[in-house]
Amino acid sequence: MAKALSEDIRSRVLKASDAGMSARKAASRFGIGVSSAIRWIARAKLGETTPRPQGRRRGSSLDAHEVFIVGMIEARKDITLNEMVERLAAERSMRIGRSALSDWLRGHGWTFKKRPRMHWSRTGPTS
Repeated sequence: MAKALSEDIRSRVLKASDAGMSARKAASRFGIGVSSAIRWIARAKLGETTPRPQGRRRGSSLDAHEVFIVGMIEARKDITLNEMVERLAAERSMRIGRSALSDWLRGHGWTFKKRPRMHWSRTGPTS
């Protein structure tokens, strides 16, 4: 990911836009991308003049419900993702997709193998 442009350039582009200059002309004048200038001006109209944080988002909305999720798994080892999503919605008012829950569980070390591992020296059908 590229490094963020300076706040000085951003403020200059926004001032030029307020003075009546188009986003494309401001972009060429200050040597930035046209899409960046358009995006900055559109966000400034909404009141957002500072850059947004870069990088991957940290944390999840499921982190607050970790004890509840682990409790569901411990209470019933064969619970499905669909059942967990339904219980989260019903009991915790937490609406989340099955794949998001699966990613969160995998990120916290919860995986499920349908059958036990076969010894390396044993041959036989795997399904």
